[in-house]
Amino acid sequence: MKYMLIPFPAQGHVAPLMKLSHQIVDHGIKVTFVSTEFINAILTTTMPVNSPIRLVSLSDGLQPGDDQTDALKLINSFQVVKPDHFKDLIEKINESDDDDRIICVIADVTVAWAFDVAEKMGIQSAAFWPNVPATLALILLIPKLIEDGIIDTQGTPIKNDLIWLSKEIPAWKSSEFPWSFQDSKSQEILFGHGFRMNHFVKQCNWLICNSFYELDSLALNIIPKITHVGPLLLANQSGSYIGSFWPEDSTCLSWLDKQPVGSIIYASFGGTSIFNQQQLDELALGLELIGQPFLWVVQSDIINEALFEFLDGFRTRIADRGRIVNWASQEQVLAHPSTACFLSHCGWNSTLEGISMGVPFLCWPYFIDQFQNTSYIGDVWKIGLGLNPDENGIITSYEINVKIKNIAL
Repeated sequence: MKYMLIPFPAQGHVAPLMKLSHQIVDHGIKVTFVSTEFINAILTTTMPVNSPIRLVSLSDGLQPGDDQTDALKLINSFQVVKPDHFKDLIEKINESDDDDRIICVIADVTVAWAFDVAEKMGIQSAAFWPNVPATLALILLIPKLIEDGIIDTQGTPIKNDLIWLSKEIPAWKSSEFPWSFQDSKSQEILFGHGFRMNHFVKQCNWLICNSFYELDSLALNIIPKITHVGPLLLANQSGSYIGSFWPEDSTCLSWLDKQPVGSIIYASFGGTSIFNQQQLDELALGLELIGQPFLWVVQSDIINEALFEFLDGFRTRIADRGRIVNWASQEQVLAHPSTACFLSHCGWNSTLEGISMGVPFLCWPYFIDQFQNTSYIGDVWKIGLGLNPDENGIITSYEINVKIKNIAL
């Protein structure tokens, strides 16, 4: 018996499905993990030779020279991957081993063609939702939101009312829908995908999500046929091969060992958040002024040369009191006794990891579901504080300093 898992080709989608793959093989079921050629090459270099998970690749539909990390472009291009290629892949695997045929396809909800193919081949399928369940509940209400005149057919609010799923679930502001973007083209892509999702989630046999019932029972109760399998964590697995795209700086863990218990401010904003120079200045100054040691993850591939020079100067000023790394083993950092709080964009994987390790949050949401996650953290679970921008949309060093003192000192 064999399962096939297919993530959307982005870090925050690949990592939880890879963790789920490891849990599945722990139950004696073989797994074939299908990813794009770009991601497959990364996973192949980090996956142990004797791994029970088989890696195979498909085209991502991008053109030569396209940015392989552009999520919006990937949403569009990944849909043009011909279903025939996927069907051929399943048939080839099944023909090679009659005793180990693929009996279930688990695919990210964005991979619509996987459900079409599975249905036509008579294979059971499950759609994997990698974000907070309440956001899925909202997306499944899109047809009704249009029918009730709350949004138009492009996802743009007609009324600026708050949207409530229930009194206990945090409301959405019209500017913070998961598909809301100032760029109309980006909104068109995301909203169109959300609208179509209402159709293809009906094709699958199950919906599964990276959450657990006690965390968001109200949202889970209103989503049909959903099963929770979270939190998906490293558990007994070790190493960077659990879906990480970037090499992890293991030296930061030995640095943490030398710090006092409950002293470290851990700042990490995922793989997509981008700061301009003014905002980076304020963040750096806020970390510097607090007087506490900190670990700051800054990805080199999302900053320009000027910001590189700024960070070099900043490293000199802070000396040994702070550490800046390109990527870290986040679960290990959050589980470390020296970590006091988590300054985060509040992506869902980061949110679950912080909750699981018992670390309070300072919330700096950027887009998609991160605003809703922040509302849950501050208003429902009461395990963190939000950072409020000034009249120019900048989170100041003063705001950062005050909130860190409130939550971590």
